Amino acid sequence: MPSYRDSEEYFERWYRFLKLESDAERERLASRRESRKARGMSDRSIEAQGDTLMHMVISDHRTGLGGRTIATFVKRQSQALLPWNRFRVGAPVVASDENTLMDVANGVVCARSSSSVEVVFDDWPEGKFFRLELSADEVTRKRQQTAMLQALQGRGRIAQFRELLIHDKEPQFFPIKNLQTIEASLAKSPLNASQREAIIHALGANDLAIIHGPPGTGKTTTVAELIRQAVAKGQRVLACAPSNTGVDNLLEKLVELGINAIRIGHPARVLESLQEHTLDYLVEADPAMKVIREMRREAEMLTSKAGRWTRAKPMPGAREDLKQEARRLRNDAKIFEEQIIDTKLDRASVICATTNYDPEILGDRTFDLGVIDEACQSTEPGYWPVVLRVEQLVLAGDHCQLPPTVLSTQATLEGLSKSMMERLVERWENRVTRQLTIQYRMHQKIMEFPSEHFYHGTLVADASVAEHTLADLPGIQTESLDAQPVLFVDTSGADWAEELDPNGESKLNPREAIWILKQVDALLAAGLLPDQIAVIAPYSAQVRFLRDRCTSNGVEIDTVDGFQGREKEAVLISLVRSNSQGEVGFLGDTRRMNVAMTRAKRKLIVIGDGSTLGRNAFFKKWIEHTENQGFYKSIWEFNPWEQDP
Repeated sequence: MPSYRDSEEYFERWYRFLKLESDAERERLASRRESRKARGMSDRSIEAQGDTLMHMVISDHRTGLGGRTIATFVKRQSQALLPWNRFRVGAPVVASDENTLMDVANGVVCARSSSSVEVVFDDWPEGKFFRLELSADEVTRKRQQTAMLQALQGRGRIAQFRELLIHDKEPQFFPIKNLQTIEASLAKSPLNASQREAIIHALGANDLAIIHGPPGTGKTTTVAELIRQAVAKGQRVLACAPSNTGVDNLLEKLVELGINAIRIGHPARVLESLQEHTLDYLVEADPAMKVIREMRREAEMLTSKAGRWTRAKPMPGAREDLKQEARRLRNDAKIFEEQIIDTKLDRASVICATTNYDPEILGDRTFDLGVIDEACQSTEPGYWPVVLRVEQLVLAGDHCQLPPTVLSTQATLEGLSKSMMERLVERWENRVTRQLTIQYRMHQKIMEFPSEHFYHGTLVADASVAEHTLADLPGIQTESLDAQPVLFVDTSGADWAEELDPNGESKLNPREAIWILKQVDALLAAGLLPDQIAVIAPYSAQVRFLRDRCTSNGVEIDTVDGFQGREKEAVLISLVRSNSQGEVGFLGDTRRMNVAMTRAKRKLIVIGDGSTLGRNAFFKKWIEHTENQGFYKSIWEFNPWEQDP
């Protein structure tokens, strides 16, 4: 990363990157639409790309915060499941009329299930049959641009953060008051020594501290306890993560600790224990909302009446009077609702939100402590909305896992895909960072290679997981399964070549997929439950191929990105790439493989073409590791000719 002569140069650079990213996203969406038109693609082929849902209808709707409409979309065929798609919570979408293809409303996904998608709109989406498409996320970029402008112009604490985060001023740490009391409190918790040390380190920061949490080390648990300690000191906390799921994971931990936390924005999961801590729920449950709902109903009636006079000509100005009265009622309802919102937020010790929260909801509130969990999944512009409002900043994440998602090739080459946390870790190393070292997820043999390759051998498997296997689970018969916790199956020489999917946008390997599904069947036959198994593939075409042919409901099949932060008892990975050129594509980003390999708790099965993969230094070491440990098998030890797609 370059050194910056002044703050203006820094922010101009990131403004330009956001513009590149915006252009890249619009070009990608436009290119896909043009390609579909040119090729006359079928509805099924269009949906297979994951960014469009067709033949949708509104099955239900309700009024959300601020009078917004929350519409539930399902397939026109009742009870039909949705195809694989990229409609994540928080994703911007455009709804269009399926007959005219005219856009009718822009919204944001606020919930999803296997058969439905909930979208929040400012205006009612007119129509009967709809097409939903992912759209460019300009709202998030505008919020980041506004935050960066405020950070450039700000004085006082904001100016100090500029010196710290842009100009390499060294973070400061001071002795903690009541340290013995805090240590005694932490000693009563189930936290390990490295977690307690990280918390004390962060509490002593005058401005910035970093918690590095490798897979399975309880990073979010540690962050939640840090927040509890801050609240016990009377501090107000802004707790954030780049994704809705990340925020909800943190909120769940805070609720378990009995902390008075409120979630703003769109919760990603429909857990009752979380819903009752959302701002929408709390406002809706307030007794005063009964009056506000009545005001809005009356406003709708007046608007309707103003538009349907038919029997006699109304008095001059009567229609406008009704519309004006309806507007007054809506404005009054909004003011009363905002008063309820302010009361709820002011009473909370912790506000939980994504890093790209709506600034209007928080108003001019500031916080003693700001925490960004999963900080490495955000580009630098995503940090500034949080920095603007806090006195002290704690970043938590793992720069050895997936980086931020960036669409622009040019922006990637110039550094947009490096998070601020990663940059600061490289700059200050152990002076600012504390790493968690004990992991509670993986068998030690599953952990061993990632620990050596990514974490300098520092990870230690807790005794509770170090030797656990599938055989320890109740009702499991493992006689027919490979006994080792790790298995790499090399398809070299079997001519299981990769293929380009029909749309030309992704890759698949049908024979690898069929072999993987046979292993899934074997695990199920041994007694594992479907929800204890995950299948991971780096390419969306392989994911679709696997999902179309998997007969076991409940087995999760997704891309690497979809599994970050997740875990399963058994994980199977199809690496897909098999070609004479030795090209591994974006598998060359080893952080992606770190995520995939560290999702498994008791059993990890990987299949790939060693002759292709072995030309990459990382995979060469992986193959050598599996050979040395006795985890390696050739596909010829099975019957490769049974794997006909």
